[in-house]
Amino acid sequence: QVQLVESGGGLVQPGGSLRLSCAASGSAIDSLSMGWYRQVPGEQRELVATFSGGISTIYPDSVKGRFTISRDLAKNTVYLQMNSLKPEDTAVYYCNAKTWVMDAWGKGTLVTVSS
Repeated sequence: QVQLVESGGGLVQPGGSLRLSCAASGSAIDSLSMGWYRQVPGEQRELVATFSGGISTIYPDSVKGRFTISRDLAKNTVYLQMNSLKPEDTAVYYCNAKTWVMDAWGKGTLVTVSS
């Protein structure tokens, strides 16, 4: 069973940066399809970054050029570097790990972008 623990959220001013971490245990991250999602209360969870087919990455237009997903296989950790943050980026950010037979989520970390 894969377990995911996010960290790195907090309060940041518009234009600032944060780096989120997702520490995985129970399976090596290079055997999983890893991604980051976010959710605002009352809205659907949305994808913000994911690895596709190994090392290529996918981002929605709303974060493209500002967010970067990366991974450290030695630490079994996935990161989300978020730059040029906007108030509309405020949400709970969740780490996700998938295989054909499993879909695991962390508990989330809150990111608040406000002056």
